[in-house]
Amino acid sequence: MAALSALDVATELRKRLPGVGAKKLHKLLYYCQGHHLAAFGQPLFRETISAWDMGPVVGQLWNFERRGIAPTKPPTPLGEAEMNTVGYVLSRYGALTGTDLEHLTHSEDPWREADAKREPGTSARIDRGTMQAYFERAASDEEDDMPLLDKATLTEFFAGVEERLVEPVEQDDIEELRTRLTGAA
Repeated sequence: MAALSALDVATELRKRLPGVGAKKLHKLLYYCQGHHLAAFGQPLFRETISAWDMGPVVGQLWNFERRGIAPTKPPTPLGEAEMNTVGYVLSRYGALTGTDLEHLTHSEDPWREADAKREPGTSARIDRGTMQAYFERAASDEEDDMPLLDKATLTEFFAGVEERLVEPVEQDDIEELRTRLTGAA
């Protein structure tokens, strides 16, 4: 897979979230990079991310777009692993606003450590190693919250599944579903 740029990932994020604002986009790029580092041990895109007053920002992309410079080549398509990272990040953070994401990133170690090294109005690079360690710990904490299923539980759960797959399926009643969803009696 060719090395991706932040613009390649931003293009995919914009396809999936039309009209996404710059603040939110840059926070989503930060989360994409962090989760990809944790899952695969390598960066999703090559540019660095810096701590700015409003949170993590890919400075090179920010400046590139602020000056209105058009890309010189079409974006590189993302591979399966990269698309999975983007999909995961959007499912987890996509409904939050740029301000929500700003507050969230300000509470996290990678931004806080970089922010401690800078004066207001300036920037400081967020260390990729710090990002990777933070997101690996976060993923591990989530896994610790998952119930462990033993062989007996799984065997019981899957008992008879082959027979159930060939049984006729009863159609859901649309009105009953609407009533359950709206809570109307």
